[in-house]
Amino acid sequence: MTDWIGAEEACARLKVRSQTLYAYASRGRVGARPDPADPRRSLYRAADVAGLAERKSRGRKAAAVAAGAIAWGEPVLDSAITTVVEGRLYYRGREAVVLAESQTLESTARLLRGGDGAALKRSARGTPPAGDDMRARAFTVLATRAGLDPPALGRHPLALAVEAATLLDVLADAVAGTPGSGAIHERLALAWGRARGDGGADLIRRALVLLADHELNASTFAARVAASTGASLAASALAGLSALSGPRHGGAAAAMRGLLGEAAKMGPSGAIAARLAEDRSLPGFGHALYPEGDPRALALLARFEPPSDLAALRRAVEGATGQAPNVDFALVALSETLNLPKDAPFALFAVARCAGWIAHAIEQVQTGGLIRPRARYAGVTPIAGDSGGSAN
Repeated sequence: MTDWIGAEEACARLKVRSQTLYAYASRGRVGARPDPADPRRSLYRAADVAGLAERKSRGRKAAAVAAGAIAWGEPVLDSAITTVVEGRLYYRGREAVVLAESQTLESTARLLRGGDGAALKRSARGTPPAGDDMRARAFTVLATRAGLDPPALGRHPLALAVEAATLLDVLADAVAGTPGSGAIHERLALAWGRARGDGGADLIRRALVLLADHELNASTFAARVAASTGASLAASALAGLSALSGPRHGGAAAAMRGLLGEAAKMGPSGAIAARLAEDRSLPGFGHALYPEGDPRALALLARFEPPSDLAALRRAVEGATGQAPNVDFALVALSETLNLPKDAPFALFAVARCAGWIAHAIEQVQTGGLIRPRARYAGVTPIAGDSGGSAN
Protein backbone atom coordinates (compact mmCIF):
# COMPACT_ATOMS: atom_id res chain seq x y z
CA MET A 1 0.00 0.00 0.00
CA THR A 2 1.25 3.52 -0.75
CA ASP A 3 2.54 5.27 2.36
CA TRP A 4 0.94 8.62 1.44
CA ILE A 5 -2.33 9.27 -0.39
CA GLY A 6 -4.12 12.29 -1.74
CA ALA A 7 -7.03 14.11 -0.11
CA GLU A 8 -9.64 12.66 -2.45
CA GLU A 9 -8.64 9.08 -1.73
CA ALA A 10 -8.35 9.74 2.01
CA CYS A 11 -11.86 11.24 2.08
CA ALA A 12 -13.22 8.26 0.17
CA ARG A 13 -11.68 5.75 2.60
CA LEU A 14 -12.96 7.66 5.63
CA LYS A 15 -16.29 8.56 4.02
CA VAL A 16 -15.94 12.20 5.09
CA ARG A 17 -15.77 15.61 3.45
CA SER A 18 -12.51 17.44 2.89
CA GLN A 19 -13.17 19.85 5.78
CA THR A 20 -13.39 16.90 8.16
CA LEU A 21 -10.15 15.46 6.81
CA TYR A 22 -8.42 18.80 7.39
CA ALA A 23 -9.74 18.80 10.96
CA TYR A 24 -8.34 15.30 11.51
CA ALA A 25 -4.96 16.46 10.22
CA SER A 26 -4.91 19.61 12.37
CA ARG A 27 -5.72 17.51 15.45
CA GLY A 28 -2.85 15.17 14.68
CA ARG A 29 -5.14 12.19 14.08
CA VAL A 30 -3.95 11.89 10.47
CA GLY A 31 -0.41 12.79 9.45
CA ALA A 32 -0.07 15.26 6.59
CA ARG A 33 2.73 16.70 4.48
CA PRO A 34 3.04 18.79 1.29
CA ASP A 35 2.85 16.90 -2.00
CA PRO A 36 6.38 16.99 -3.52
CA ALA A 37 4.83 17.19 -6.97
CA ASP A 38 2.59 20.12 -6.03
CA PRO A 39 3.35 22.02 -2.76
CA ARG A 40 -0.14 23.57 -2.87
CA ARG A 41 -1.63 20.14 -2.19
CA SER A 42 -1.24 17.83 0.79
CA LEU A 43 -0.70 14.10 1.15
CA TYR A 44 -2.02 12.07 4.08
CA ARG A 45 -0.43 9.10 5.85
CA ALA A 46 -2.27 6.02 4.62
CA ALA A 47 -1.70 4.06 7.83
CA ASP A 48 -3.35 6.80 9.89
CA VAL A 49 -6.31 6.89 7.51
CA ALA A 50 -6.70 3.10 7.71
CA GLY A 51 -6.51 3.09 11.49
CA LEU A 52 -9.06 5.87 11.81
CA ALA A 53 -11.41 4.15 9.37
CA GLU A 54 -11.17 0.92 11.39
CA ARG A 55 -11.96 2.71 14.64
CA LYS A 56 -14.95 4.38 13.07
CA SER A 57 -16.25 1.04 11.82
CA ARG A 58 -16.28 -0.45 15.31
CA GLY A 59 -19.27 1.62 16.26
CA ARG A 60 -19.80 3.93 19.20
CA LYS A 61 -20.03 1.82 22.32
CA ALA A 62 -20.39 3.69 25.61
CA ALA A 63 -16.75 3.20 26.61
CA ALA A 64 -15.53 4.30 23.20
CA VAL A 65 -17.66 7.45 23.35
CA ALA A 66 -16.31 8.26 26.82
CA ALA A 67 -12.72 7.76 25.69
CA GLY A 68 -13.27 9.85 22.57
CA ALA A 69 -14.68 12.70 24.64
CA ILE A 70 -11.35 13.36 26.34
CA ALA A 71 -9.63 15.00 23.35
CA TRP A 72 -11.65 17.12 20.89
CA GLY A 73 -14.44 14.54 21.01
CA GLU A 74 -18.06 14.33 22.07
CA PRO A 75 -19.46 17.05 24.40
CA VAL A 76 -19.35 15.91 28.04
CA LEU A 77 -21.49 18.48 29.85
CA ASP A 78 -24.13 21.13 29.20
CA SER A 79 -23.18 24.82 29.15
CA ALA A 80 -24.98 27.97 28.03
CA ILE A 81 -21.84 30.09 27.90
CA THR A 82 -19.83 29.55 24.71
CA THR A 83 -19.99 27.54 21.52
CA VAL A 84 -18.28 27.22 18.15
CA VAL A 85 -20.63 26.87 15.19
CA GLU A 86 -19.44 26.59 11.58
CA GLY A 87 -16.10 28.19 12.36
CA ARG A 88 -17.54 31.08 14.40
CA LEU A 89 -17.13 31.70 18.14
CA TYR A 90 -20.19 32.78 20.15
CA TYR A 91 -20.54 34.05 23.73
CA ARG A 92 -24.10 33.37 24.90
CA GLY A 93 -25.31 33.57 21.32
CA ARG A 94 -23.36 36.70 20.37
CA GLU A 95 -20.43 36.45 17.98
CA ALA A 96 -17.12 37.16 19.69
CA VAL A 97 -15.60 38.86 16.63
CA VAL A 98 -18.50 41.34 16.59
CA LEU A 99 -18.26 41.94 20.34
CA ALA A 100 -14.56 42.71 19.96
CA GLU A 101 -15.42 45.73 17.83
CA SER A 102 -16.85 47.67 20.79
CA GLN A 103 -16.89 45.77 24.08
CA THR A 104 -14.39 45.67 26.94
CA LEU A 105 -13.22 42.62 28.85
CA GLU A 106 -15.33 43.75 31.81
CA SER A 107 -18.55 43.93 29.78
CA THR A 108 -17.72 40.63 28.09
CA ALA A 109 -17.15 39.02 31.50
CA ARG A 110 -20.61 40.18 32.61
CA LEU A 111 -22.10 38.70 29.47
CA LEU A 112 -20.33 35.38 30.04
CA ARG A 113 -21.67 35.26 33.60
CA GLY A 114 -25.20 35.73 32.27
CA GLY A 115 -25.63 39.45 32.89
CA ASP A 116 -25.39 42.26 30.37
CA GLY A 117 -26.11 45.38 32.37
CA ALA A 118 -24.30 47.99 34.42
CA ALA A 119 -20.97 47.25 36.05
CA LEU A 120 -21.09 45.91 39.60
CA LYS A 121 -19.41 47.67 42.51
CA ARG A 122 -16.23 45.80 43.36
CA SER A 123 -15.03 44.98 46.86
CA ALA A 124 -11.60 46.06 48.15
CA ARG A 125 -8.71 44.67 46.08
CA GLY A 126 -5.60 45.40 48.13
CA THR A 127 -2.05 45.80 46.86
CA PRO A 128 -0.82 43.34 44.23
CA PRO A 129 2.12 41.05 45.08
CA ALA A 130 5.64 42.39 44.61
CA GLY A 131 8.15 40.89 42.20
CA ASP A 132 9.51 41.35 38.69
CA ASP A 133 7.78 38.34 37.09
CA MET A 134 4.15 39.01 36.18
CA ARG A 135 3.39 35.31 35.78
CA ALA A 136 4.59 34.67 39.34
CA ARG A 137 2.53 37.62 40.59
CA ALA A 138 -0.58 36.17 38.93
CA PHE A 139 -0.10 32.79 40.59
CA THR A 140 0.63 34.40 43.94
CA VAL A 141 -2.47 36.58 44.05
CA LEU A 142 -4.83 33.78 43.04
CA ALA A 143 -3.23 31.31 45.47
CA THR A 144 -3.51 33.83 48.31
CA ARG A 145 -7.17 34.46 47.63
CA ALA A 146 -7.86 30.75 47.15
CA GLY A 147 -6.60 30.22 50.70
CA LEU A 148 -8.81 32.95 52.15
CA ASP A 149 -12.01 33.26 50.10
CA PRO A 150 -15.12 31.30 51.13
CA PRO A 151 -16.44 28.37 49.09
CA ALA A 152 -18.71 29.30 46.19
CA LEU A 153 -21.27 26.59 46.90
CA GLY A 154 -24.51 27.96 48.31
CA ARG A 155 -23.56 31.62 47.88
CA HIS A 156 -26.08 34.22 46.69
CA PRO A 157 -25.75 34.92 42.94
CA LEU A 158 -25.19 38.64 43.51
CA ALA A 159 -22.41 37.95 46.02
CA LEU A 160 -20.73 35.64 43.50
CA ALA A 161 -21.08 38.27 40.76
CA VAL A 162 -19.40 40.94 42.93
CA GLU A 163 -16.62 38.52 43.87
CA ALA A 164 -16.17 37.59 40.20
CA ALA A 165 -15.81 41.21 39.08
CA THR A 166 -13.35 41.89 41.89
CA LEU A 167 -11.29 38.79 41.14
CA LEU A 168 -10.84 39.83 37.51
CA ASP A 169 -9.56 43.22 38.67
CA VAL A 170 -7.26 41.56 41.21
CA LEU A 171 -5.62 39.43 38.53
CA ALA A 172 -5.28 42.41 36.18
CA ASP A 173 -3.59 44.40 38.97
CA ALA A 174 -1.17 41.54 39.61
CA VAL A 175 -0.22 41.32 35.94
CA ALA A 176 0.15 45.10 35.65
CA GLY A 177 2.18 45.18 38.86
CA THR A 178 0.19 48.04 40.33
CA PRO A 179 -3.43 48.78 41.31
CA GLY A 180 -5.22 51.00 38.85
CA SER A 181 -8.54 52.46 37.83
CA GLY A 182 -10.25 52.47 34.50
CA ALA A 183 -10.69 49.70 31.97
CA ILE A 184 -8.39 46.70 32.24
CA HIS A 185 -7.04 47.07 28.70
CA GLU A 186 -6.01 50.66 29.41
CA ARG A 187 -4.32 49.69 32.69
CA LEU A 188 -2.33 46.94 30.99
CA ALA A 189 -1.35 49.22 28.12
CA LEU A 190 -0.02 51.87 30.51
CA ALA A 191 1.82 49.28 32.61
CA TRP A 192 3.50 48.02 29.44
CA GLY A 193 4.65 51.47 28.34
CA ARG A 194 2.06 52.32 25.73
CA ALA A 195 1.13 55.99 25.41
CA ARG A 196 -2.50 57.01 25.68
CA GLY A 197 -4.21 57.28 22.32
CA ASP A 198 -1.56 55.43 20.31
CA GLY A 199 -3.93 52.59 19.42
CA GLY A 200 -2.11 49.99 21.48
CA ALA A 201 -4.74 49.89 24.21
CA ASP A 202 -7.49 49.27 21.68
CA LEU A 203 -5.61 46.33 20.18
CA ILE A 204 -5.16 44.90 23.67
CA ARG A 205 -8.90 45.41 24.29
CA ARG A 206 -9.77 43.44 21.16
CA ALA A 207 -7.43 40.61 22.12
CA LEU A 208 -8.88 40.37 25.62
CA VAL A 209 -12.44 40.11 24.31
CA LEU A 210 -11.54 37.50 21.71
CA LEU A 211 -9.71 35.39 24.31
CA ALA A 212 -12.28 35.67 27.11
CA ASP A 213 -13.64 32.15 26.67
CA HIS A 214 -13.32 29.20 24.34
CA GLU A 215 -15.81 26.54 25.33
CA LEU A 216 -14.46 23.56 27.32
CA ASN A 217 -10.71 23.87 26.73
CA ALA A 218 -8.22 22.30 29.14
CA SER A 219 -7.94 25.23 31.55
CA THR A 220 -11.69 25.82 31.62
CA PHE A 221 -12.35 22.16 32.32
CA ALA A 222 -9.83 22.32 35.17
CA ALA A 223 -11.66 25.35 36.57
CA ARG A 224 -15.00 23.55 36.33
CA VAL A 225 -13.65 20.45 38.07
CA ALA A 226 -12.47 22.63 40.96
CA ALA A 227 -15.78 24.50 41.03
CA SER A 228 -17.73 21.23 41.06
CA THR A 229 -16.33 20.56 44.55
CA GLY A 230 -17.75 23.88 45.76
CA ALA A 231 -14.33 25.57 45.87
CA SER A 232 -14.02 29.35 45.84
CA LEU A 233 -13.96 31.27 42.58
CA ALA A 234 -10.31 32.10 43.23
CA ALA A 235 -9.49 28.41 43.65
CA SER A 236 -11.24 27.61 40.38
CA ALA A 237 -9.37 30.42 38.61
CA LEU A 238 -6.10 29.13 40.08
CA ALA A 239 -6.86 25.67 38.68
CA GLY A 240 -7.46 27.27 35.30
CA LEU A 241 -4.23 29.28 35.47
CA SER A 242 -2.27 26.15 36.39
CA ALA A 243 -3.58 24.31 33.34
CA LEU A 244 -2.95 27.35 31.14
CA SER A 245 0.72 27.41 32.14
CA GLY A 246 1.49 24.18 30.25
CA PRO A 247 3.33 24.34 26.92
CA ARG A 248 0.39 22.74 25.10
CA HIS A 249 -1.99 25.51 26.15
CA GLY A 250 -0.96 29.02 27.23
CA GLY A 251 2.68 28.19 26.55
CA ALA A 252 2.04 27.85 22.83
CA ALA A 253 3.26 31.41 22.25
CA ALA A 254 6.71 30.40 23.47
CA ALA A 255 6.73 27.51 20.99
CA MET A 256 5.67 29.96 18.32
CA ARG A 257 8.71 32.12 19.12
CA GLY A 258 10.86 29.00 18.78
CA LEU A 259 9.62 28.48 15.24
CA LEU A 260 10.25 32.14 14.51
CA GLY A 261 13.83 31.73 15.71
CA GLU A 262 14.33 28.75 13.40
CA ALA A 263 12.95 30.77 10.50
CA ALA A 264 15.46 33.55 11.24
CA LYS A 265 18.34 31.07 10.97
CA MET A 266 17.16 28.84 8.11
CA GLY A 267 14.69 31.06 6.29
CA PRO A 268 10.94 30.48 6.60
CA SER A 269 10.79 27.82 3.89
CA GLY A 270 13.80 25.96 5.28
CA ALA A 271 12.42 25.96 8.83
CA ILE A 272 9.05 24.69 7.67
CA ALA A 273 10.57 21.99 5.47
CA ALA A 274 12.77 20.80 8.34
CA ARG A 275 9.84 20.50 10.71
CA LEU A 276 7.66 18.70 8.19
CA ALA A 277 10.47 16.29 7.38
CA GLU A 278 10.69 15.41 11.08
CA ASP A 279 6.88 15.23 11.47
CA ARG A 280 6.95 18.15 13.93
CA SER A 281 4.13 20.62 14.44
CA LEU A 282 4.04 24.23 13.31
CA PRO A 283 3.01 26.16 16.44
CA GLY A 284 0.92 29.22 15.77
CA PHE A 285 -0.85 27.66 12.79
CA GLY A 286 -3.98 25.55 12.38
CA HIS A 287 -6.68 24.82 14.94
CA ALA A 288 -8.77 21.71 15.45
CA LEU A 289 -12.02 23.67 15.82
CA TYR A 290 -11.33 25.95 12.84
CA PRO A 291 -10.31 24.02 9.72
CA GLU A 292 -10.92 27.14 7.64
CA GLY A 293 -8.98 29.48 9.92
CA ASP A 294 -9.16 30.80 13.50
CA PRO A 295 -11.58 33.78 13.43
CA ARG A 296 -9.96 35.29 16.51
CA ALA A 297 -6.58 35.47 14.77
CA LEU A 298 -8.05 36.83 11.56
CA ALA A 299 -9.96 39.53 13.45
CA LEU A 300 -6.84 40.65 15.29
CA LEU A 301 -4.43 40.49 12.36
CA ALA A 302 -6.79 42.62 10.27
CA ARG A 303 -6.16 45.52 12.67
CA PHE A 304 -2.39 45.90 12.42
CA GLU A 305 0.57 45.10 10.19
CA PRO A 306 2.75 42.38 11.77
CA PRO A 307 6.54 42.71 11.64
CA SER A 308 8.10 41.55 8.39
CA ASP A 309 9.59 38.33 9.82
CA LEU A 310 6.20 37.18 11.12
CA ALA A 311 4.48 38.18 7.89
CA ALA A 312 7.02 36.18 5.89
CA LEU A 313 6.56 33.14 8.14
CA ARG A 314 2.80 33.35 7.72
CA ARG A 315 3.06 33.44 3.94
CA ALA A 316 5.46 30.50 3.90
CA VAL A 317 3.34 28.28 6.17
CA GLU A 318 0.15 29.06 4.30
CA GLY A 319 1.86 28.35 1.01
CA ALA A 320 3.43 25.09 2.14
CA THR A 321 0.62 23.58 4.22
CA GLY A 322 -2.52 25.66 3.75
CA GLN A 323 -2.72 26.18 7.52
CA ALA A 324 -3.90 29.63 8.60
CA PRO A 325 -2.47 31.44 11.65
CA ASN A 326 -4.22 30.81 14.96
CA VAL A 327 -4.61 33.11 17.94
CA ASP A 328 -1.17 32.18 19.33
CA PHE A 329 0.45 33.60 16.18
CA ALA A 330 -1.73 36.69 16.45
CA LEU A 331 -0.76 37.25 20.09
CA VAL A 332 2.96 37.01 19.33
CA ALA A 333 2.53 39.34 16.35
CA LEU A 334 0.57 41.80 18.49
CA SER A 335 3.20 41.73 21.25
CA GLU A 336 6.04 42.28 18.79
CA THR A 337 4.19 45.09 17.02
CA LEU A 338 3.48 46.93 20.29
CA ASN A 339 6.88 46.08 21.83
CA LEU A 340 5.22 44.44 24.84
CA PRO A 341 7.05 42.32 27.45
CA LYS A 342 8.09 38.86 26.31
CA ASP A 343 5.50 37.15 28.52
CA ALA A 344 2.68 39.45 27.40
CA PRO A 345 0.96 36.76 25.26
CA PHE A 346 0.59 34.51 28.31
CA ALA A 347 -0.47 37.44 30.50
CA LEU A 348 -3.12 38.56 28.01
CA PHE A 349 -4.36 34.99 27.73
CA ALA A 350 -4.55 34.58 31.52
CA VAL A 351 -6.34 37.85 32.27
CA ALA A 352 -8.80 37.39 29.42
CA ARG A 353 -9.53 33.73 30.05
CA CYS A 354 -10.05 34.37 33.76
CA ALA A 355 -13.39 35.89 32.73
CA GLY A 356 -14.36 32.56 31.19
CA TRP A 357 -13.01 30.47 34.07
CA ILE A 358 -15.12 32.42 36.55
CA ALA A 359 -18.24 32.23 34.38
CA HIS A 360 -17.87 28.47 34.02
CA ALA A 361 -17.16 28.08 37.73
CA ILE A 362 -20.36 29.93 38.62
CA GLU A 363 -22.36 27.90 36.10
CA GLN A 364 -20.93 24.66 37.46
CA VAL A 365 -21.69 25.57 41.07
CA GLN A 366 -25.24 26.65 40.26
CA THR A 367 -26.29 23.98 37.78
CA GLY A 368 -23.94 20.99 38.00
CA GLY A 369 -22.84 18.36 40.44
CA LEU A 370 -19.44 16.93 41.25
CA ILE A 371 -17.34 16.12 38.17
CA ARG A 372 -15.95 12.69 38.89
CA PRO A 373 -15.19 10.54 35.80
CA ARG A 374 -14.03 6.94 36.00
CA ALA A 375 -10.68 5.65 34.83
CA ARG A 376 -10.26 2.61 32.60
CA TYR A 377 -7.78 0.53 34.61
CA ALA A 378 -4.76 -0.64 32.60
CA GLY A 379 -2.47 -1.89 35.36
CA VAL A 380 -1.54 -5.34 36.59
CA THR A 381 -4.37 -7.79 37.25
CA PRO A 382 -5.70 -7.24 40.81
CA ILE A 383 -5.34 -10.24 43.15
CA ALA A 384 -7.98 -10.43 45.88
CA GLY A 385 -6.52 -10.80 49.36
CA ASP A 386 -2.94 -10.13 48.26
CA SER A 387 -1.19 -8.04 50.95
CA GLY A 388 1.84 -7.45 48.74
CA GLY A 389 4.17 -8.82 51.44
CA SER A 390 6.53 -11.76 51.45
CA ALA A 391 5.13 -15.21 50.67
CA ASN A 392 7.42 -16.75 53.33
